[in-house]
Amino acid sequence: MPVITYRDALNQALREEMQRDDRVFIMGEEVGVYQGAYKVSKGLLQEFGEMRVVDTPITELGFAGVGVGAAMVGLRPIIEFMTWNFALLALDQVVNSAAKMLYMSGGQYNIPIVFRGPNGAALQLSAQHSQAWESWLAHIPGLKVVAPGTPYDAKGLLKSAVRDDNPVVVLEGEMLYNTKGEVPEDEYLIPIGKASVKREGEHCSIITFGKMVLVALQAADQLAKEGIMVDVVDLMSLRPIDTETIVASIHKTNRAVVLEEGWELSGIGAQIVDIIQREAFDDLDAPVLRVHQADTPMPYAKNLEKAAKPDAQKMIAAVKKVMYLA
Repeated sequence: MPVITYRDALNQALREEMQRDDRVFIMGEEVGVYQGAYKVSKGLLQEFGEMRVVDTPITELGFAGVGVGAAMVGLRPIIEFMTWNFALLALDQVVNSAAKMLYMSGGQYNIPIVFRGPNGAALQLSAQHSQAWESWLAHIPGLKVVAPGTPYDAKGLLKSAVRDDNPVVVLEGEMLYNTKGEVPEDEYLIPIGKASVKREGEHCSIITFGKMVLVALQAADQLAKEGIMVDVVDLMSLRPIDTETIVASIHKTNRAVVLEEGWELSGIGAQIVDIIQREAFDDLDAPVLRVHQADTPMPYAKNLEKAAKPDAQKMIAAVKKVMYLA
């Protein structure tokens, strides 16, 4: 099976869906001539032309709105935000137009639109460009939200998002574009709303998503050397959430740590803890712990940024704590 980057997996998904359906087009800042700020749209302008790969001005609210209108009349737009931090300027179109149009039109208008781009912190981009937006977006009825953590998942979920008749938010990890993994040459789809168990274990469940999947797997490797075997559950989809897979993991391990990139208050982790206490309370042998970013805007200084981010060592400490080993 070919090993490719997360970036190339997304590029393959875009190309295949544009080849399959001529209603699909991509629009955003630098997606065409520059071939994408992160080169995700590389080669698409040359193959499909400027009517289907549309460079825009720096106007997130504007081109997101054009995308919603295009979806209303039967096209299938893919809106690229250079970063979800910039998409803050377009949230009116995402939240008040795309997410609500089907409901407010009494079912007359499907909105088959994808909003995609990098989410979370990279390296030393400081407070305004290092935010994780998943809890904001997953809060909104009418949106579907996915956060792939591997190249395989990135391709399969993006293809499913493009084919969905609802607005789908795709949160890509800004630090994942160069990571590599196996991606089949044959076409495949990953269903939205289904989690994946990335590693089997019996002592504790780590429940996570997106960029943090790699952190969880790093922690799992180190814990295994000490004889501690953990289940790593990759949510992949944040709206809807696969409650069944979460609960099945807790039934098996009786302990859980929830790992997320964002802040603690009202984070995705809080929702996961709520699911566990409602659906699997009697299985728990210890309180559920959360590992997350420090409750502060992201510092610019490298040492402070590292201290603020969740990492494998913080995960290991949390797992040992729920196992009463620390």
